[in-house]
Amino acid sequence: MRKYITGATKMILQARIAVLSLLFLLVPVLLPSPSGAVSPTEQVRATVEKVLTIVRNPNLKSEAQLDDFRTRLAQVLYPRFDFTEMTRRSLGPHWGRRTPEEQREFVKIFAGLLERSYVDRMESYTSQNILYTREIEDKNYAEVNTKIVIENRAPLSINYKLHSVENEWRVYDLVIENISLVNSYRSQFNRVIIQSSFEDLVRMMKEKQSQRSEKSR
Repeated sequence: MRKYITGATKMILQARIAVLSLLFLLVPVLLPSPSGAVSPTEQVRATVEKVLTIVRNPNLKSEAQLDDFRTRLAQVLYPRFDFTEMTRRSLGPHWGRRTPEEQREFVKIFAGLLERSYVDRMESYTSQNILYTREIEDKNYAEVNTKIVIENRAPLSINYKLHSVENEWRVYDLVIENISLVNSYRSQFNRVIIQSSFEDLVRMMKEKQSQRSEKSR
């Protein structure tokens, strides 16, 4: 009788172990992905909608509200756009040759220009529909493709390339009408540095930033 009870108990224990083992294997599947439950498209959409809400607000277009306008945009864009990564990729091999102080200064200047360029583009199409046409996700990288539908004109495509940083999807490149901003800037920056110097590139970027600031006033 004891042998029978012992055998039955063993069978029950083995069954329990099998169930626990199966649950253990399923845990990685059931848990949220490293970038959280919110998809890349949902995160991009949330940022775009916030930007459009700001640029569509007529009360923020006056000169008196300009600083508030810029502050609100920065609060929306900086958590989503990885400007440091965009700058690093745009400078290419020249990035590693700069001091940490030079890198920080260039990121600040470049981020300001990228922010202004993106906002200018979005302001031009504030009354149009934005379609989220495709999402591609591969481990820590993703791409969200969008189209701005314009009446009586061909749609404008803006694709967001993202990577996962601390459970958030952050933009490291924008591809507008099949042209990568990072690749385009890399060619321009490389040409200026080779023909002149990094210092001249910084001076030119500061002048461009100053000109844009004057135009927006």
